[in-house]
Amino acid sequence: MQNTYIIITIISYFSILVLISFFTGKHDDNKTFFLGNKQSPWFVVAFGMIGTSLSGVTFISVPGWVDSTQFSYMQMVLGYLFGYLVIATVLMPLYYRLNLTSIYGYLEQRFGFWSYKTGAFFFLLSRTIGAAFRLYLVAMVLQLIVFDAWHVPFFVTVIITILLIWLYTFKGGIKTIIWTDTLQTLFMLLAVIMTVILIVNHMDLTVKDLYDNEYSQIFFFEDWRDPKYFFRQFLAGAFMAIVMTGLDQDMMQKNLSCKNLKAAQKNMFWFSIILVFVNFVFLALGALLYQYANLKGITATGDNLYPMIAINGELGIVVGLLFILGLIAAAYSSADSALTALTTSFSIDFLKLNEHQVKLRQLVHFGFSVLLIIVILVFKAINDQSIISMLFTVASYTYGPLLGLYAFGLFTKWQIKDGYVPIVAILAPLICYILNINSEQWFGFKFGFELLIVNGLFTFFGLLLLIKLETKFSG
Repeated sequence: MQNTYIIITIISYFSILVLISFFTGKHDDNKTFFLGNKQSPWFVVAFGMIGTSLSGVTFISVPGWVDSTQFSYMQMVLGYLFGYLVIATVLMPLYYRLNLTSIYGYLEQRFGFWSYKTGAFFFLLSRTIGAAFRLYLVAMVLQLIVFDAWHVPFFVTVIITILLIWLYTFKGGIKTIIWTDTLQTLFMLLAVIMTVILIVNHMDLTVKDLYDNEYSQIFFFEDWRDPKYFFRQFLAGAFMAIVMTGLDQDMMQKNLSCKNLKAAQKNMFWFSIILVFVNFVFLALGALLYQYANLKGITATGDNLYPMIAINGELGIVVGLLFILGLIAAAYSSADSALTALTTSFSIDFLKLNEHQVKLRQLVHFGFSVLLIIVILVFKAINDQSIISMLFTVASYTYGPLLGLYAFGLFTKWQIKDGYVPIVAILAPLICYILNINSEQWFGFKFGFELLIVNGLFTFFGLLLLIKLETKFSG
């Protein structure tokens, strides 16, 4: 594929995003940046959240995952539905009742200063790593198909990748993100659907071939020790949804920008239903890609499969350009909101900025942009597995303390010795790590993504040791 076409596509795409930013970022005070003045239409938020949830990781890794896991990922997706129901009926009413800008303000009201800072810290850690993973994907692909030919160093590609996000988010924040994510979700879905149609036509397949093939087994009930076992996947999906959406400032910030609780709940309901069908399309794309690869003798697998087939030119330049457009849309729809949420959390939870301290908020925004560049370069040096697998593994460790803290706060009335909470939040993931690396030797099976639940339980039981027996929470 000619680099000229790719560059024209990228420039055109980001020109549209910057134009949206110009119109939505005219009033750039912190109130607008953080919550968009609570004027976001729920249906726009719902559609945009699809792209944020899927990201470039889903765009590349889920299709590439099909060879080793078939369609078992749908078991996790079904678990997501249950998790989103909990978010809409338990967490959202809490956040709206407390009128929160940062959702971790709940932990301060419930437990105290150190619990609040611990929750915010683990979000910042998890989202920084997660955003870096997602942006690494798009930088890696751009390096492979464009910048390597021009002998541009990878770190320059990464700087360009982050700079493009910064250009259209530094003023408008969440108000801009709501609309740019909607556009990016549209581009991503069009890219996937058009790619599926073009491959089906190229291979003379039928619609039935999308879901009836050697890769399409969804449910696995045979062996509970199998990481693909239904209940392990379903429970992991439910809890992943709760922590990576309901306890995540990035995702909740969009919901809190809706006019009221009812609008936010409508958004969550429709978003969760649509997401099931969208994930199935990604898995169907993966099956098609592997069938095409087997036919053509292509040996690429995993994260390399989709890029290899899209850019080799046999399916035509349209597929290649759709891939580039879809990847950028998917990666940036997640990463831009992550950068905005990181800025919001640090500004509110650690600096306590008011709505008029715009310059300091912009400095924080720039600082996190630089931090993402550094983390991406570190990840480039150590990556050795499918990125979606690594993303969920990291989430199991970093979101576990948040899960335990919120579960303890919501389902008990006990007050705790707040100053010791950071110790519990650090020990729980460490114990989980030791347990995980020795689980096959000790128990005869290996933990999957349900490690998140175990991590949350360790945090919960650790908090039980900190109970102040003479007091209970009355809120």
